[in-house]
Amino acid sequence: MNDLIIREASPSDASRLLAIYRPYVTDTTITFEYEVPSLNEFTSRMEKIRKRYPYLVCEEDGQIIGYAYADTYMIRPAYDWCAEVSIYVDREKRGMGVGKKLYESLFARLREMHVLNLYAVITSENEKSLAFHEKLGFQNFAVFEKAGYKQGRWLDVTWMQLFLGEHKEHPEKVIWAEEMNV
Repeated sequence: MNDLIIREASPSDASRLLAIYRPYVTDTTITFEYEVPSLNEFTSRMEKIRKRYPYLVCEEDGQIIGYAYADTYMIRPAYDWCAEVSIYVDREKRGMGVGKKLYESLFARLREMHVLNLYAVITSENEKSLAFHEKLGFQNFAVFEKAGYKQGRWLDVTWMQLFLGEHKEHPEKVIWAEEMNV
């Protein structure tokens, strides 16, 4: 594998990111979306997320081969130190270190923002993702049985967590991405 470049996603990347995401929607239970979003919808989602959190892409030889982002865990201010993380890698490039490199960059940026708790919500039958997250230090803390219905069956969802830093009595205020000029 050639050198990988991690950079912040831009709206012009949306088409390629949607192409990576599409088979996860149509062929798997990895995402619980039933329909592939339109390019406009996908771009709009990206822009909304990018106001608060990093949204990163991984390039190899100028081609985007994966992306990762954080998003709001819960909307109440008391949850500001928490984020849900998601990652999608081109199916031809999985298992080559792309995901690890994306997550390492994402976690570093989230630490700079003072985010402390990361959550990954994973379809329980997705053993590769569970193992990947565990290898990066995530721990299982809940299984929601029969939480989603896709491809003709009920699916369990595993919640995993990772603490990025110390939980102090007076935590530092979270600095949103748009405030950091990321």
